[in-house]
Amino acid sequence: MGDAFCSDCKRNTEVVFDHAAGDTVCSECGLVLESHSIDETSEWRTFANESNDNDPVRVGGPANPLLSDGGLSTVISKPNGTTGDYLSSSLGRWQNRGANPDRGLIQAFKTIATMADRLGLVSTIKDRASEIYKKVEDQKSSRGRNQDAILAACLYIACRQEDKPRTVKEICSVANGATKKEIGRAKEYIVKQLEVEMGKSVDMGTIHAGDFLRRFCSNLGMNNQAMKAAQEAVQKSEEIDIR
Repeated sequence: MGDAFCSDCKRNTEVVFDHAAGDTVCSECGLVLESHSIDETSEWRTFANESNDNDPVRVGGPANPLLSDGGLSTVISKPNGTTGDYLSSSLGRWQNRGANPDRGLIQAFKTIATMADRLGLVSTIKDRASEIYKKVEDQKSSRGRNQDAILAACLYIACRQEDKPRTVKEICSVANGATKKEIGRAKEYIVKQLEVEMGKSVDMGTIHAGDFLRRFCSNLGMNNQAMKAAQEAVQKSEEIDIR
């Protein structure tokens, strides 16, 4: 708030600045003294309720440690239409020189996120799948392979490592056309690559029938009594080791 001369009040009065409309308004009579003003204050958003370990004032999304620039670069898209052969070729050369080296990784991470969202998976699984893909991509040995199958296999492995397993059939339903056989082969390939990198076997956890039971029962619309009976049946089958 500040003071300004109001022509209706015929004196200096306190004024209020409406940031949304860009208007300067007299606080006593409501007269708009100045309209469409430019707000020169900071456009940064504050997140005062966040952890004290982070800077409460920031702009944009969080950094991605899997990308060389932290995911903070700006990507300039190609314009629609043509503006002449010489201009188009010059623009193409300029874009190639300034191309983002992480463009392929960014697209892969987006695909993984889309598949995970369609399956209702949590962000920790998305991050784990992206991390697995980054390790495989760093070895430069996946070229020529079915990319959709590789990404789907990364998601399958991440689900198992996070103790939220999904069947290959479920992963296949969001894998953009990759078959169960292709995903299975990609999974074996990725595990082998990770074992070579780490020098030890990859722990993917053990799948139990109970890991899928509650979700399957929910999809079938079963009530609590039927779900409880199914859980008891699973426990009994594990006790007597039914294969």
